[in-house]
Amino acid sequence: MPVILGEIRVLTKPLSGVRILELLFDCLAFSLASSLEPRSSFKSFCMFSWCFFFTLTFLILLVDFVQFQSIIPVSWKNLPITVASLGALMCIGSSAGFPLFMQEGRKEPKAIGATVCSCLAFMAYVMEVNLIRHQGREQRGYMASMPGLLKVFQVFSGCAMIFLFSSQCQMPDFAKETSWLFWFSAANKLLCFLMSLGTILVVLGDCVSHCPLPFDRLLVSFCSLAVLLYIIVAVECITKILVMPAERVELSDPTRALPFIETITACLTLLAYTVDLAFSVKLLCDHA
Repeated sequence: MPVILGEIRVLTKPLSGVRILELLFDCLAFSLASSLEPRSSFKSFCMFSWCFFFTLTFLILLVDFVQFQSIIPVSWKNLPITVASLGALMCIGSSAGFPLFMQEGRKEPKAIGATVCSCLAFMAYVMEVNLIRHQGREQRGYMASMPGLLKVFQVFSGCAMIFLFSSQCQMPDFAKETSWLFWFSAANKLLCFLMSLGTILVVLGDCVSHCPLPFDRLLVSFCSLAVLLYIIVAVECITKILVMPAERVELSDPTRALPFIETITACLTLLAYTVDLAFSVKLLCDHA
């Protein structure tokens, strides 16, 4: 079928203007960071985030302009805000970690520029989330609600946990310091991440009505299990800090700061799952 482009006024809407800013800042951050040394896993993570969300934002802007929402096999009410909220979290994570892991005391102009552009991209994504959440009720989907945004944060924290796990695996003393509790905690993080990601994919695919079990009861079950598992994760992280030798407590060293970053992330994720459980129980009671 022929492609019929939308009117130019589509690109002049506030939502489109914010998305154009996101494209600009993501592109600038990626371009400035690509020529920096040294190459590390965190730099690759940041560059992947900027490039990935640049691509998704461009596709959303293109589909919105071409007016092909009806033939996209995903829920258009939920996709843009999911991308915007996850993009905001990825950008603020990159903005916080990039100067810590890349500069290490040095003042690289390109690194500072990439960090500033990442912060501006974060602000643009937050503006998009705010604009979508203030649309009419019929234009918003589940992902625009507080439980939906909490699930996006859970996926983001799962990605952060995976990165922290890979960073710990690269440490010289990793083999002799690991125990069964470490691997059990890693399995718990992965399981919670997969549950939250699966929930988002079901919502984006408009497959809620095809779920073999009642979706609201499934959410309560997932959140209850995730709260129990992340209590174990948080206890393991806090215990790791308490038994750490005093000479290794050095927050200015990114490698030695990893346990503290992991503990903060685990506690925030536990809080997110707990609040999500409260919302899910309220939703179940309302349906009952």
